[in-house]
Amino acid sequence: MKTALTIAGSDSSGGAGIQADLKTMTANGVFGMSAVTSITAQNTTGVFGIYDVSPEALTAQLDAVFTDIFPDSVKVGMVSSVGLIKAIAEALVKYKPSNVVLDPVMVSTSGHSLLMPEAQNTLISMLFPLADIITPNVPEAEVLCGFKLKDESDLPMAAEFMAKKFNTAVLLKGGHLNGNDLLYIGGKAIWIYGKHIDNPNTHGTGCTLSSAIASQLAKGRSIEAAVIAAKEYIIGAISDRLNLGHGNGPINHMWNITERKE
Repeated sequence: MKTALTIAGSDSSGGAGIQADLKTMTANGVFGMSAVTSITAQNTTGVFGIYDVSPEALTAQLDAVFTDIFPDSVKVGMVSSVGLIKAIAEALVKYKPSNVVLDPVMVSTSGHSLLMPEAQNTLISMLFPLADIITPNVPEAEVLCGFKLKDESDLPMAAEFMAKKFNTAVLLKGGHLNGNDLLYIGGKAIWIYGKHIDNPNTHGTGCTLSSAIASQLAKGRSIEAAVIAAKEYIIGAISDRLNLGHGNGPINHMWNITERKE
């Protein structure tokens, strides 16, 4: 069985973070492992506390995984501090895993910055060069590019700009516009088309998409094929219309392997 490692924060409500990643990896047919960067107290209505682990604790987790069950792919999610970012970068340089997917969790859906400037700069300078693909959403792309993306026609220019600047493949997620994503790889722009799904419960979609890509890469698919398969998976998870909690609920990560009884 192929293996994948998620390096991310914990979501106590199970809809995002490592919980979403591990469910997604299971549903996509790989063995998931995790290194926890922070513990959050959150549910569908909000985040009530974020408690980072120490860089030493993160390094110990990474060493334990890499020296025993070496992952076929790695997904990096939310990392909030300079020390933790450096710990991840050092591990990736040391162990040199293939298929590194970086979800640059920098800006919230509402447009609020989730990283202090110093941490943001460290993320870009230390982790971006180690990624095989990054998966920014529109607000994050605007930060990385330095200009606004007004509509879908701006996505190719922005994706090309980031791909050349950071020397990596880019999946620019267009969910903030109309749901279509743009993959830029090898000098080529490829539209990954989605569809509008009338479902307000979309908590954890970014985490889920990036971990689905990592899962497909672990199984030996090309980046383009992995992105297409991951997009199909997340459309199915949103279309299931799972309805849990009192706020922005989670998608159903297990839609393709379980039968849910009402």
